[in-house]
Amino acid sequence: MGFLSRIDRHTDLFQKMADTVGVDLGEAVYRGQLPPEGLRGAVLACMSCQGAAECPGWLGAHAEGSSAAPDYCRNRTLLARLQA
Repeated sequence: MGFLSRIDRHTDLFQKMADTVGVDLGEAVYRGQLPPEGLRGAVLACMSCQGAAECPGWLGAHAEGSSAAPDYCRNRTLLARLQA
């Protein structure tokens, strides 16, 4: 998989994870809670996560939503902060 394809894949995973835990990333950026470089950093963190292969299954199992991202998620703390 090429680099740009990996970026697209992990951008999608991060967006779905945010949606699942009730975080509106667009609103967070708009409000200044998540600067654009923070969004980029979150995608890069997702790309280097050892558990990213587990995300599609976890997201499917939590299609109705979840109060928190899984323990292995490298963006778990960021998402929790944005939930507040």
